[in-house]
Amino acid sequence: MNIIRNIRTPIMHRAVEASGFVFVGGTIADNTSVSMGEQTRNILGKIAGYLKEAGTDVSRVVSASIFVTDLSKKKEMDAAWTEFFGDDLPARATVGVADLGGGALVEVVVTAAKG
Repeated sequence: MNIIRNIRTPIMHRAVEASGFVFVGGTIADNTSVSMGEQTRNILGKIAGYLKEAGTDVSRVVSASIFVTDLSKKKEMDAAWTEFFGDDLPARATVGVADLGGGALVEVVVTAAKG
């Protein structure tokens, strides 16, 4: 199995390609002082860039895990999510967590098919 690692940070690679898939690690917003909806929009834009660099795009996202610190604000995240994906909604799990660090309200992990 050929593994390609993209977009290195000091502690991880943002995207790893293996077995025809691109795995994008946990991504938080650049500005964590804004609403959950705005953080989600920023995160999805970043993920779109990571996928493009890896040779795929958001229409090929097949699965996502989302971590949120306040489930009462989940509707904001859902609205940004459906705006972004439209009819190409991937399978998804949303999990409430106590803290994501740095003031982040949401963190997103995705897997996309390559191609």
